[in-house]
Amino acid sequence: MNNSTSARNNILSNLRKSPVTEEKCPRDVAVMERKSWTAAEKVLKLKSMMEAVHTEVRLCTENDWKNTLRAVVKEKGISQLLYGSKTALAEKLRNMRQQTPDTMPELVDYKQPIEECKDLLFDIDAAITTTRSGIAETGSLILWTTPDEPRLMSLIPPIHLAVLHASTIYNTFWEAVDTEQWNSGMPTNALLISGPSKTADIEQTLVYGVHGCKELVVLLIQ
Repeated sequence: MNNSTSARNNILSNLRKSPVTEEKCPRDVAVMERKSWTAAEKVLKLKSMMEAVHTEVRLCTENDWKNTLRAVVKEKGISQLLYGSKTALAEKLRNMRQQTPDTMPELVDYKQPIEECKDLLFDIDAAITTTRSGIAETGSLILWTTPDEPRLMSLIPPIHLAVLHASTIYNTFWEAVDTEQWNSGMPTNALLISGPSKTADIEQTLVYGVHGCKELVVLLIQ
């Protein structure tokens, strides 16, 4: 064990041993709980906010989302689609590929360590991921990264397809954190995504799609 690792372990050990002190002043989160919309309003709010930052939001249902996905694949010219083979979405994608191979791209499983798949990530046409939930107030997706769906899937491929169920949209970020009890355990990376990549470094002008994900398409299943 090197010195840096030993020092890190000592710091973490001391932090874990520190007693938890009671709050001297109770938290007042009422201001964060005032915003509330109906289920339909949350869908429209999120859609409006995301489209304002160049995200494409395709409204669909459980019955027709597959056709919506096929349409997006055709419009974008996607021939290879990166996916996580162990997600709830994976089996549906494989069935679609098997049943209608002419309308579905080749499915590429992200299963190699980053050191071994850099070329794949930069050469793939698009990636598709599940989402944990959404936030109506800010128009954001919450991605809970896992080894099967690491964060690079949404950051590097030029097109990111995200599947969001309307029933998982929260009013506010606070509601999401509180309801899902984020304090009880989080992944290494929890992502909040509202749109494709953007930068204002070029003459202080906001430009979209300069690096990383250039297009974000959300399949919002109602």
